[in-house]
Amino acid sequence: MSRNSHTPRTFRCTVGASGRDRIQPQSRRRSEQTFVTGILTCHADFEHARPWGLTDAADFDSYLLDTAVLLAEAQQAYGSVQARMFHPGDFADFCLLHHLDPADTAARDRYLLNPSLRTQLLPYQGEELSGDFVPRLVRARENGLTLRHIDLLLDGNLYGSPNGAQEAPDPRVRSAFEQGGELFRRMLVGAGCGAYQFRCAVEAPGGRLTADARILHWEDGVVRLNDEDLDLVCAVFCAGLALELPGVAALYGSQGGAGSCGEYRQVAWAWQSTGFGWVPARLDLGEVVAEPGFALGSVC
Repeated sequence: MSRNSHTPRTFRCTVGASGRDRIQPQSRRRSEQTFVTGILTCHADFEHARPWGLTDAADFDSYLLDTAVLLAEAQQAYGSVQARMFHPGDFADFCLLHHLDPADTAARDRYLLNPSLRTQLLPYQGEELSGDFVPRLVRARENGLTLRHIDLLLDGNLYGSPNGAQEAPDPRVRSAFEQGGELFRRMLVGAGCGAYQFRCAVEAPGGRLTADARILHWEDGVVRLNDEDLDLVCAVFCAGLALELPGVAALYGSQGGAGSCGEYRQVAWAWQSTGFGWVPARLDLGEVVAEPGFALGSVC
């Protein structure tokens, strides 16, 4: 399972863009370092962060334009560029916990590279900020908080053994994660080509675990979805299977492709689990009623 959010070995770190945050001309030669930045994602967060002097921009729209320039320059100068949502509330709590000054650049760097929040980092590959990338940053924060919850429920074994790299990860958790991935694969294979929305939820101690993913399943079998969404779906299934928790899942959308002469049909399937296995079920999602899904054991 690939992950986009490993803590880089070497890096340059900054928050958003200001008159001080520019890639210097002498640094234009591409480096093997990773450039990491945090991005404010809405007008309210921009205003909240003003007292800390993160940016010289006059307003949020100007800030996004400046940040786009910074990211473009970073792509030319660095081996990889990563970003995460800069959440003012999270940052203030982080500074309070670690006795840091929010206006201090070092505090921002520590916040952005906090290992426990590494799942919130996304690779930047030239996307328009106000289009898909900023919403993905927001979802990545939400996903990261859920992954952190799951990791705590699994005693730190979601990413390996909590007792250090020398000890093998818990085989039960590793097996449950693999089972979760296989469960999701069978749902997609059984659905066939189309454009779908997937939702799943598991009732866990401390609150419900949820995952959502938008999926494009091409006729040649290729499936397109964001890596961070795939990781979260597998992790939620993993928690349910490893801890024997009840849950529900639904896959719905438009089934069909170009090879079917443009014939599409609306479909919605659902499954549920009492903690020991996933079986077809009927589920009312409000905007759509999902019929009992196909038997997953029959899907190769």
